Amino acid sequence: MKVTRAFLAAGLGVAAAALSACQDAADDGGTGARAQIRVVGSSTVYPFTTAVAEQFVRKFTQFQAPIVESTGTGAGMKLFCAGVGAAYPDIENASRRIKASEHADCVRNGVTEVIELQIGVDGLAFAQAKNGPRLALSEADVYRAIAAAPFGRPNTARTWRDINPALPAVPIKVYGPSSTSGTRDSLVELVLKPGCETDPATRALKSSDPKKFENICAKLRDDGAYVDSGENDNLIVQKLNVNPTAIGAFGYSFLEENLDTLRGVAIQGVMPSVATIQDGSYPGARPLFIYVKKAHLAAVPGLREFIGEYAIGWRPGSYLSRRDLIPAPPAVMAANARVATELTPLDPAELK
Repeated sequence: MKVTRAFLAAGLGVAAAALSACQDAADDGGTGARAQIRVVGSSTVYPFTTAVAEQFVRKFTQFQAPIVESTGTGAGMKLFCAGVGAAYPDIENASRRIKASEHADCVRNGVTEVIELQIGVDGLAFAQAKNGPRLALSEADVYRAIAAAPFGRPNTARTWRDINPALPAVPIKVYGPSSTSGTRDSLVELVLKPGCETDPATRALKSSDPKKFENICAKLRDDGAYVDSGENDNLIVQKLNVNPTAIGAFGYSFLEENLDTLRGVAIQGVMPSVATIQDGSYPGARPLFIYVKKAHLAAVPGLREFIGEYAIGWRPGSYLSRRDLIPAPPAVMAANARVATELTPLDPAELK
């Protein structure tokens, strides 16, 4: 996706007239405030939120342009949950659901009511350059290739053939998301752990020794076979075009935008596509979210309208679909449209 990762608007402004009577929790009852919506979080969700922000500015000219920053889901959650008030973001973009531990951090810092909205679905897509050797992988192949200690043994594999004789003898090189990214969490949860659990003894550790299970199943190599490529998914696209024997892991929308030079890699015999992601048959299919602080709704100009604009944008055929956001199933979309209208906080009992 050809998007420049920059703020739509820079800096924090002086409060608009509508805020003059509002008290800001960050100011301990003072009147400090900010006139712009501030969004942090997922690089995957970033292009969709910037599209909503662009539409919001055109439609609601009385409000200032939102500040949208690509920090990664994990880093964004830390910023989002750090407190209530002008110094803290209003919205978190997330390429995975908020964790129970993150919500607990929010509550400890006074962020007691969080609104969750699933904006659509996406896939953690594996891709390669069109001029590279065609790969088709299983979850176990990916796990054996990039886990630090597959099934508890040091990873010495250097080529794909080392882990599966049916694969080509080309070096293992996987460009993927950083540890602060929700896409990295999706890689671990949706692909690595299922691959790890193909071994019954390792699967048994999930209940008998969860810490050991996590260490064996979720820890990635640091010897160059897996390359942490930060939050800029466009950088992975560029690296794949330079190194056609490598594969990359990123949000499906980045593959969709670059099909002139890239092709998807089948996982478990299923190619990444809009259809296979929407129906859940592609192993990397995942929901995408935004989280909103309910306490900020009355204090930040345009925040309610911004949420309403998102609920328009995620409809099938709307402008977010044209930006390659895959609509959620109808029942999920309808449920989230109600949340966007009623602004009902998330029930933390639902979280893991």
